[in-house]
Amino acid sequence: MNTAIRDGYLDAAGVSLHYAEQGEGEPVMLLHGYTSDIRGQWMDTGVFPALARTYRTIALDARGHGSSDKPHDPAAYGAELGDDVPRLLDHLAIDRAHIVGYSMGAHTVAQLLTRHPERFRTAVLGGACGRRNWTKRDQRRVDTEAAEMEQGLPRSAILRLWPDDRPLPTEEELHALAVRQLEGHDRLALAALRRSTPAQVVTETAMRAVTVPTLGIVGTSDPYVEDFLRLEEIMPQLELVTIDGADHATAPGRAEFRDALTAFLARRASADLS
Repeated sequence: MNTAIRDGYLDAAGVSLHYAEQGEGEPVMLLHGYTSDIRGQWMDTGVFPALARTYRTIALDARGHGSSDKPHDPAAYGAELGDDVPRLLDHLAIDRAHIVGYSMGAHTVAQLLTRHPERFRTAVLGGACGRRNWTKRDQRRVDTEAAEMEQGLPRSAILRLWPDDRPLPTEEELHALAVRQLEGHDRLALAALRRSTPAQVVTETAMRAVTVPTLGIVGTSDPYVEDFLRLEEIMPQLELVTIDGADHATAPGRAEFRDALTAFLARRASADLS
């Protein structure tokens, strides 16, 4: 029986976090991307309702987003983004769950797999697959993107994720995209979160040791596709699905994304029963 959507709040070490849940069965937790939220990433794309038909589906508004608190201190983010997940699982009296992340949420999932693998039956990395091999160049990029976010024009971040097969946007188009992307968001909170990024870095050694069944889903026009191919080399158990023509922004709304996700979960449920 499909129950109504239930909203709840969790006090996570002084930060109020909003979550929504619906459905019955094995628990599946959803983590959205940077500058998104439960509604934009999961409900509007149809992922949440599709899963709720079969699973107890739980989506979390990450701190700094949606209806959760939005601290302006970078120390409130970083590893705390991952720690919020076992906090919520404990709050809901769930021992183990399936975990699905997209973009920033997928980076969080990668860290969770190295820090709390015992809490997850399976994991899905959508559109990103862990902050690995951190360099001085990565740090400079984060510093630039945080400063631009404070000014309300995340130019570098938009261009970094721009589809390889599309012409670059004009300055006018960039401004319009930034306005749409930041509508309703707290840019100071988002800048603080971006500055905390180094605290989410995982090592390739740690990722190689992951034994939780893991699915990767990425669009062929997403710059992150190369990172997934490199992750395949160190995680042979990784199942990788690519969505032809999808980019970083459009992949979660594609039917192929939902189909790959639901098929993976169904296969793992069958394997657990066998």
